Amino acid sequence: MAEVLIAACPHVGHVSPLLNVARGLVRRGHSVTFLTSGRFADQVRATGAAARALPFAADQAGSLDDLPGRAETSGAARLNFDVEHVFVRPMPLQTSALDELLAATRFDVILADAFFLGILPMLLGDPAARPPVLTYSTSPLFLSSRDTAPGGTGISPHIGLTGRLRNRVLNLVAQKQLLRRSHRAADTMLTALGHPKLPVFVLDSAILADRVIVPTVPEFEYHRSDLPEHVRFVGAVNPLPADGFVAPAWWRELAAERPVVHVTQGTVDNGDLSRLIEPTIEALADEDVTVVVTTGGRPVSELRHPLPPNTFAAEFIPHDVLLPSVDVMVTNGGYGAVQRALTAGVPLVVAGNTEDKPEVAARVEWFGVGVNLHTGVPTAAMVKRAVRQIVGDDTYRDAARNLQCAYARRDGVSSIAELVDEVVAERRLGASARPSHL
Repeated sequence: MAEVLIAACPHVGHVSPLLNVARGLVRRGHSVTFLTSGRFADQVRATGAAARALPFAADQAGSLDDLPGRAETSGAARLNFDVEHVFVRPMPLQTSALDELLAATRFDVILADAFFLGILPMLLGDPAARPPVLTYSTSPLFLSSRDTAPGGTGISPHIGLTGRLRNRVLNLVAQKQLLRRSHRAADTMLTALGHPKLPVFVLDSAILADRVIVPTVPEFEYHRSDLPEHVRFVGAVNPLPADGFVAPAWWRELAAERPVVHVTQGTVDNGDLSRLIEPTIEALADEDVTVVVTTGGRPVSELRHPLPPNTFAAEFIPHDVLLPSVDVMVTNGGYGAVQRALTAGVPLVVAGNTEDKPEVAARVEWFGVGVNLHTGVPTAAMVKRAVRQIVGDDTYRDAARNLQCAYARRDGVSSIAELVDEVVAERRLGASARPSHL
């Protein structure tokens, strides 16, 4: 049995997948402590882990759009804002919370959300003086590469020598100009705390750990010929199957012959249902399909217009129950939701332009498993055209089912548990803890 410390930023998209990991590690006999927002304490304890709360000043409650000035940003300015204010600013308090836990308990391994930057002082210090650290990417892989454009841009790969030249220029521009403010913010904070500056770009800092966990399959990530060997693909980390689901009265409609289209804005970016859900309802009102709307916990009454006869809505339906009946999923591109659809072999229409959603949408397009609308606020006509395109072309469904097979060959939580065992065994055998790339 190992003593495992999990540390996550206080946002649902960062905490939720690691809750599933915590549950899996506990079931394998490990003792798990979970450091994150106190708002998630009950959910942490439900996994069997011990809950430890971040200091109040490091616990950003509410929507990120509530942060003063954030709503006025977009593109590179938005990414700079988020890195500086959401991820760098809490670093001292996160580091202090880690130090306090480590002083009280001898942890065998730390599993940290890749954007939990409070782990950086530890990674920049003596490896022998800390437990092995695994970082967990909660977004598509942003790792800089000669084979890819900068992470966050949503720009697809370009193959060949011209592509590498393009990527080199784009990466230099991104790191030295567009995102220079992000990197400088991290270095300034580290210097103030008495630590060295980063030896890598701030968005690549996860590679300083002993292992980098990528919770997807290689078949849904861009090829990088220069990928460090300690980066490990583990497969999707999906929620446990639903327990106690009670089907609504309209559920039998899903067994009809016509295609089923599911539309969701997830549980985070769903404050304005007119961005995607309402245009989709309008787009498909007269189509020969059944539409299933989930509002991500928001009251269905917030939908501003009566539902057409072919449309049914609920605040939440477990995806493991719903997706086997779905032919097309329309989504704003949350990484977890998109992968959940692909594990069920469901092709997608993606309309997302915030956070990591352009990167998710670009991968959906690149791997042929759906249509990227290249906007977060599509018109009804755009959605209708995209749904018709997928329903009328089996290549999208076939590509999604090929990915479904790739996901089925991996168990994300079991693979992470094996990595925990691997690094703990290395340390106990006296192997060097310093990653080979440093």
